[in-house]
Amino acid sequence: MSEQNPSAVIDRVTFSDAGLVPAIIQQWDTREVLMMGWMDAEALRRTLTEGRVTFYSRSRQEYWRKGDTSGHVQYVHGAALDCDGDTLLIQVEQVGAACHTGAHSCFDVDPLDPVVSPGPGEPS
Repeated sequence: MSEQNPSAVIDRVTFSDAGLVPAIIQQWDTREVLMMGWMDAEALRRTLTEGRVTFYSRSRQEYWRKGDTSGHVQYVHGAALDCDGDTLLIQVEQVGAACHTGAHSCFDVDPLDPVVSPGPGEPS
């Protein structure tokens, strides 16, 4: 994978009026979705250039690099921008828990029970 100029990548992102973009964090090898966080242009630049995921905290209004206090580090393996340019997918090697609750994934905490529709060709 060739490295792109971070400024050119950031210029392609459609940030919200608040200057933020959602970043979906995915385990690179299993494709498991681990969490979602917010990035502004600087957090994205740091993530693309430092090899560790940096987020922007809306509540604290500051940057935080995953794992600096918990030790549950996210090492960047890849990144992609969705077709609309308004959501990031960051593929990582997760060390330890991804969720601040201590759960492996933020989506392990509150599973829902939706009606499941069979796909085409599956029995109903």
